Amino acid sequence: MSMAVVGLLAGMALAFAGFFGGFGAFLLVAALGAVGFVAGRYLDGDLEPGDLFRGRERDERRR
Repeated sequence: MSMAVVGLLAGMALAFAGFFGGFGAFLLVAALGAVGFVAGRYLDGDLEPGDLFRGRERDERRR
């Protein structure tokens, strides 16, 4: 499934949640979607647990 189709489905889910459940349901669906996205990336091996908490490394030559 292409990323465009995934984006379309996510947008439709958010639209339905916002229309039928109000703004609170919209925020809940958006937050759970973000959690699911991060969990999926972790399970695919694209994301390490330290990546979420580590700051960006700075280039010392740019001072």
